[in-house]
Amino acid sequence: MTRTLAEAPIMVLNGPNLNLLGRRQPEIYGSETLADVESLCATAAAGHGGTVDCRQSNHEGQLIDWIHEAREHHAGIVINPGAYSHTSVAILDALNACDGMPVIEVHISNIHRREAFRHHSYVSARADGVIAGCGVQGYAFAVERVAALLAAG
Repeated sequence: MTRTLAEAPIMVLNGPNLNLLGRRQPEIYGSETLADVESLCATAAAGHGGTVDCRQSNHEGQLIDWIHEAREHHAGIVINPGAYSHTSVAILDALNACDGMPVIEVHISNIHRREAFRHHSYVSARADGVIAGCGVQGYAFAVERVAALLAAG
């Protein structure tokens, strides 16, 4: 079922360690906090008459439960799965169950300029777009892209 931004929020999911934004490896992830990310996303969605539902968990199963919830109650998903990008077939399977729902994958750093194990993302196989290396601004780009995909029908 496809929903519009007027009908349902975009779910913004953040995976492990993203609760430490602004304090963990600022040379890689910057000085912005998760609260800053949430504010950026809310502003971007509001520009399209929508809202966001931002959540973060360090637990794979919790992220999967939220993806299942998004399938029923949200218009699209923006997801930064963190390290689960490179390991979680379970998150990929959950996203694959979100038929017709736009999914955009975000990475704050450019994962392709980092260690070789970070170059592959299972989530990318389902994502309608991948944004990497744009810092936290990438989240705003992702919300904009979800809005564009929803508007295109």
